[in-house]
Amino acid sequence: MTGPVEPRDGAGRAGGGRFPDRSGGGERSRDRGGERSDRPAREGRFGADRRGGRRPARPTVDLPRHVAYQAIAAVHRDDAYANLVLPTMLRDEGLTGRDAAFATELTYGTLRHTGTLDAIITDAAGRDVQRIDPPVRDALRLGAYQLLHTRVPAHAAVSSTVDLVRAVGPGATGFANAVLREVATRDADGWVAKLAPSVETDPIGHLALAYSHPQWIVRAFAEALGGDLGETTRLLIEDNERPPVHLCARPGLADPVELADEVGGAPGAFSPYAVYLSGGAPGELPALAEGRAHVQDEGSQLVANALAVAPLDGPDGRWLDLCAGPGGKAGLLGALAAQRGARLTAVEVAEHRARLVAQATRDLPVTVLNTDGRTVGADPKLPEGHFDRVLVDAPCTGLGSLRRRPESRWRRQPADLPPLTRLQRELLTAALRAARPGGLVAYVTCSPHTVETHVTVTEASRRCGFPVDFVDARPLLPAGMPGLGDGPTAQLWPHRHGTDAMFLAVLRKG
Repeated sequence: MTGPVEPRDGAGRAGGGRFPDRSGGGERSRDRGGERSDRPAREGRFGADRRGGRRPARPTVDLPRHVAYQAIAAVHRDDAYANLVLPTMLRDEGLTGRDAAFATELTYGTLRHTGTLDAIITDAAGRDVQRIDPPVRDALRLGAYQLLHTRVPAHAAVSSTVDLVRAVGPGATGFANAVLREVATRDADGWVAKLAPSVETDPIGHLALAYSHPQWIVRAFAEALGGDLGETTRLLIEDNERPPVHLCARPGLADPVELADEVGGAPGAFSPYAVYLSGGAPGELPALAEGRAHVQDEGSQLVANALAVAPLDGPDGRWLDLCAGPGGKAGLLGALAAQRGARLTAVEVAEHRARLVAQATRDLPVTVLNTDGRTVGADPKLPEGHFDRVLVDAPCTGLGSLRRRPESRWRRQPADLPPLTRLQRELLTAALRAARPGGLVAYVTCSPHTVETHVTVTEASRRCGFPVDFVDARPLLPAGMPGLGDGPTAQLWPHRHGTDAMFLAVLRKG
């Protein structure tokens, strides 16, 4: 690392002037180093040239920051998902323990706070963050996050980021140094006080910048919470916390108390199958390799179990999971079906996800079909009026799992809603066709957006052509769970229940 950062020079704020370049090339203008050019990008994976050119030298920055930068760059450059690319990078680089934890915190923290960090960098740089070369922009985000949200000393955060920029955008080292020195002149609250709209005149805009969520998502959360901005604030705060890993101890295969002892965790608060992990790499646990448990948010366990425990008259041996990928709910339902002499048909339209479902349900009474769930009645393997219990875990915006998938908040747009809600209605209608008279259908989304929840269920039940009754979902969840809503549907929340924001509606076909 380079030495401590010198005091801010007399050139004023980082928005103008010329700054010394520590890379040894003399002074460079800020515009030459920091702004996007029309030259072809040579990014690829970190340190590599996708066009086959010479691989640049490995950065001098320490390995955890290097890995965090790789993951952040992959998310923004390749539309990758951090929860998929980061574990591979940690394993490839041999990072474990505190180093792996630090890289994980930097990656997820930077992605969660990207919107607010971008506003701060824009102000500190005196130009829109989108005009900064993408590799430098991602490095600045990583550095700004360290300055504002970690205990990393300011000189270490700045010097390590400048070292990183030296590797990914050597002409911008002076620019990066100046921008980060400006960022360091205020703490996070100070920047919010400067940049956020007034809470009195624009409360949604204020919350969006203060807690780093797009305004349309803040507005959707507030609507789902009845306009309570205080509770909306608590939800946004929870969204920015790193959630614990939840395991599902498969019924009949693992006892949750014994599993908690085995993995050094604790039994869950609500789900009878949940185990909380405090850290570590769950993929390395023997219980997962042996099929006795799987990783699954406690909220997902609760809504799947609600379908299984709902009272049902008549036969109860034919269950259906209409949107089964990647297989978490199918794994739990399959284990429950095995205990009760039932059999689950798991449907998944994407071939690679269908393979994941098959892997997740091996040795369980589960038949996996790689087909579109909307083909009920047209596919002889999905006959109408055949199934006793049907789960529709519908594709959705995923706004309920933003704490686990932080990049999703910046990728999703309001324009995503119309095609998704149309698909949701079609799948729910197909599920109602698949259910026998008197059979049960559980509609589930990992989103609290009212268009994806109440509107979808109301419209589909009204248009399906079958008599449909709503079953009160709240008694199907553990006694004592607070704040489930007014019924007959139920809504889980991160800030109320410690789960993803899962929505549950249970319908009985007449």
